[in-house]
Amino acid sequence: MPRLASLHLYPVKSMYRLSPPSAELQPWGLTGDRRWMLVAADGTALTQRDEPSIGQFRPVPSADGTSLTLTGPDGSVHTLAAPTLAAGAPETTVSVFGTVFSAAGAAKETSAWLAERLPAKLGEVRLVHLDRPATSRPINPEYAAPGETVSMADGFPLLLTTTGSLNELNARIADDHPGDPVKGAPLPMERFRPNLVVSGTAAWAEDGWRRIRIGGLEFRVVKPCGRCVVTTTDQESGERRGPEPLRALGRHHRFGNKLVFGQNLVPVRGSAAGAGAGFGASALSGDEVAEVLGTLTVGDPVEVLEQAQAPEPDRR
Repeated sequence: MPRLASLHLYPVKSMYRLSPPSAELQPWGLTGDRRWMLVAADGTALTQRDEPSIGQFRPVPSADGTSLTLTGPDGSVHTLAAPTLAAGAPETTVSVFGTVFSAAGAAKETSAWLAERLPAKLGEVRLVHLDRPATSRPINPEYAAPGETVSMADGFPLLLTTTGSLNELNARIADDHPGDPVKGAPLPMERFRPNLVVSGTAAWAEDGWRRIRIGGLEFRVVKPCGRCVVTTTDQESGERRGPEPLRALGRHHRFGNKLVFGQNLVPVRGSAAGAGAGFGASALSGDEVAEVLGTLTVGDPVEVLEQAQAPEPDRR
């Protein structure tokens, strides 16, 4: 049976990951996932697409979500309280891929600390906190029911990938670079920055999934994930590493103009919940209503409840 092989969350969008053995699930994603974000002076999200070294900052929220500690690439440490609109933090208009919503702005001292450690080309950089994820940012209604929201993730509460698909992709990369152990080297799953990694499936099986259960929790599989330049970035060094995996996805797993790896999920409210506390179990703030759907744990069984015929990719 397929199993949940690993869990990952990213407290600050595009910064380094945390990989706990278990994590609580809320309707808008894993508790503590992408609740913070860097923005430019105009409020637009700043990510590894703009500057790969953002991924070298290591964020750790406090267990109750009321503070955040950042460790910079130079080893320096900065801790700040989580700003909330209810407590009078400045309301900041921000955007992710054109979706505009409000967040609470962090103190100027944090902006100054970040400015000393990020390239000057980024200009003014601010850190913001999404303290009201239950109401702040609706999911694209084409893929969601009324009232369903998302954190500061690109578009959906969770991203799922499978080890079977990564193994197949790495085999194709090796085939495309015969005799070149550098260009044909296998890529780690971290390049794709998933939340949930599933093992024990055939390659690309997830392309046909429509509804799944992990442990006691159910999810709608709503949309394949089109990949970008972030996948070419070494998440350990912050360096761009050339055309892979985008080149291989373009040759072997392209749908129209989308280079696809992984599937976006939306949690189903009302599904049975497992017991136990995960990372950041009470990371709630402001007037947010605590709504925890359950806990996901590495090793949980994965069951496909509904599936369709997986589409055939456009091959070159």
